[in-house]
Amino acid sequence: MRGRGGEGRAGVGGFGGRRTGRGPPVILPLCLCAFLAGLVDAVVGGGGLIQLPALFVFLPGVAPATVFGTNKLSSIAGTGFALRQYARHVAIDGRVAGPAALAAFAFAWLGARAVSHVHPGHLRPIILALLIAVAAYTFARKDFGALHAPRLAGRRQLAVALLTGTVIGFYDGFFGPGTGSFLIFAFIGLFGYDFLSASASAKVVNVMTNLAALLYFAATGQIDYAVALPMAACNVLGARAGTALALARGSRFVRALFLVVAAALILKFAYDTFRP
Repeated sequence: MRGRGGEGRAGVGGFGGRRTGRGPPVILPLCLCAFLAGLVDAVVGGGGLIQLPALFVFLPGVAPATVFGTNKLSSIAGTGFALRQYARHVAIDGRVAGPAALAAFAFAWLGARAVSHVHPGHLRPIILALLIAVAAYTFARKDFGALHAPRLAGRRQLAVALLTGTVIGFYDGFFGPGTGSFLIFAFIGLFGYDFLSASASAKVVNVMTNLAALLYFAATGQIDYAVALPMAACNVLGARAGTALALARGSRFVRALFLVVAAALILKFAYDTFRP
């Protein structure tokens, strides 16, 4: 939910949202980007690296909050579909994913509210350091996420699940980039999941953080439905392809793509942090 304070209205569209008045020359490339974003996001998260910059490029002059709201509607469609596909083939422990998702929903909303008090840009150096640590650890530990061996139970499992949802939910509402990567790393490192199960469980939490953001943007009329709906359909198609790849190729494929996305996030954060 970054950039919520952007001013400027592009006209009010259907469903209380905003319209940019764009035609096929804008919609078609955005739909292609949404497909690619859905594919990547369904496997390891990070689809925002593709979809969000594309929206800013093809919708110049549109209020940033409207861009973020449009992005969220497209994203949640693909993430929700990916969750449905994973749930049919991968066992998702509701005793972990459920509490984490509920905490994430509540704290994503609080994170969004906190943006008006602290500028998210101050977090960039910290997040950059965390991403480098996550990528380096995953690369060095070849067995990390290779086996599914859950290690927590009972109250300790519940407490860690709630803490995970609280921290990552607040982060997603306040800042956002890298949420999927942090979730997958947490489910592997804290709960002992393999990459495939971690990706599936991360989708449960991601759907709830996206829903919290979406409700915020919808309530404030910051969604361009004329752009978001076709993008959502293409995001779902991408998610379908992504989940099929992940389920067919397993944890080794998910791990490899995880490292690629983590590297892309590191490059983006380094550029944003150190540019003049």
